[in-house]
Amino acid sequence: MEWSEVAQLGLRYARIPLALLCVEAFYWFITMPSDTLGPIQVSEAWLWNELTNLIFGEGASTLSTHNGWLTRIELNHVDFPGSFDHVALYVSDECAGVHEMIFLSTLVAMTEGVPQKVKVRSILVMCSIVYVLNIVRLLVFYPIAVQECTAMPNDASCLVPMWEWHTAVYEWGFLVVLVGMWLVWFWRVGGPARTLDASSAPAEAWRLRMRTTWSTQHVSLIVVALVLIVGGAYNVTNNEEANEAKSTLDTCQFLDLATSECTQAQKDWDKAIGSAWSLAAVGLLAGVIGGVELQRPDEDGTWPSKSKKKESLTIEDNKPTSRHAKNRKGSWKSRTSEEE
Repeated sequence: MEWSEVAQLGLRYARIPLALLCVEAFYWFITMPSDTLGPIQVSEAWLWNELTNLIFGEGASTLSTHNGWLTRIELNHVDFPGSFDHVALYVSDECAGVHEMIFLSTLVAMTEGVPQKVKVRSILVMCSIVYVLNIVRLLVFYPIAVQECTAMPNDASCLVPMWEWHTAVYEWGFLVVLVGMWLVWFWRVGGPARTLDASSAPAEAWRLRMRTTWSTQHVSLIVVALVLIVGGAYNVTNNEEANEAKSTLDTCQFLDLATSECTQAQKDWDKAIGSAWSLAAVGLLAGVIGGVELQRPDEDGTWPSKSKKKESLTIEDNKPTSRHAKNRKGSWKSRTSEEE
């Protein structure tokens, strides 16, 4: 490959990290309220509880509610610290594995030269694998805690290895697994060859692209989107009650507290940002409708572009008209046969 080709490929694939940054911002946005992924959290908590009791014995864990959702898991063992001999955990929206699913789906979706049907099937399979891996990650908590607490009964420090496992997987373990899964998939679908010649891939039925032709309606939607998003952010940042609740909530999370004051702070924070979240969601939808267009290939398989539209308009403007439509001067008898 020549350096010009390398530079062209680099620019083409620079949109992947940009898309990942947008996805990260979107995920942070949707998980600002607690339990925004409630159904997924409940399903994982139920499986976690059932599999823990099946593998490690009946009574090894107990399923209960947290913030009104069945997402709290109590791991039970006689050597666990505390008077109740259990460790209370819960499946939060950040621990549901959806973050990893979105990350991996973005990598697959942004890969050029791969048919869309292959991408969709791959995303479904990979998200299922991530879901299973996340359940396995949760199941490992119990044996790690039992092993350490059996050696140090009723000692709070025996739970440190369990938290270290959680931190390691959460911070970089899943990232390594996700990138590895994408690399294996990229190689199996012939990614290197497709990258060198993206035009060799079969024609896609449709694609989403940034809008190239703008009308008043599209510009209006973008303006509305910006106003809604900025307005929602302004309402949260300038709300004293919300700021006090967030400060209390941060303290509770830092000290790992579960008092009634912390619960009330969580409710106040969720209530304060609920309206802002709704405004921003509507704004994002308006922005997508206004800034993104659905394109379909022409009959010859080529994709529409702005330059082609301009060219077609130019050809249409220069299209010859019938000579009968022209106004002629003089008597018709004086015309020669060549004019006829």
